Amino acid sequence: MRDGAEEEYTEYVAARIPALRRLAFLLAGDEHRADDLVQQTITTLYLKWRRASAAANLDAYVRTMLVRTYVDERRLAWARVRLFRQAPEPPPVESGGGGVEDRQVVRAALGRLPRRQQAVLVLRFFYDLPVDDVATTLGCSTGTVKSHTSRGLATLRRLLGEPELAAAN
Repeated sequence: MRDGAEEEYTEYVAARIPALRRLAFLLAGDEHRADDLVQQTITTLYLKWRRASAAANLDAYVRTMLVRTYVDERRLAWARVRLFRQAPEPPPVESGGGGVEDRQVVRAALGRLPRRQQAVLVLRFFYDLPVDDVATTLGCSTGTVKSHTSRGLATLRRLLGEPELAAAN
């Protein structure tokens, strides 16, 4: 890297790690997988820093890198490796309010969707990105984003036990 570029990279990554971890967790649903996604993304960012730092919107560029890393992750051979005979027990549900339990239920339902639908729903509804930005991030058409949104929401409604809402779509 040129003089000062490594410092720029370090400052940028240090400031953006919380937001990147939040997005990665929303996509992956697991803190460890989220950390792996962020690590892959910032490593790739380091290698491509000169091109990335010249981008008009660096945050959108890095968000695109992370989402595409997540979507493409299943295609890699190591993603099919399972280290446990069965999944470990989920963490206990904290009592005292429906908020945590509701989030866990929605997170579990979201995890049953295909990766691209998950990515579309997270970007559209958590990050409140318009259809055009999500299409650019995923490298697809706006029609594809709209159909993934529709199908993903219908599947979530069905999984969450609202068949009348799922049938309306």
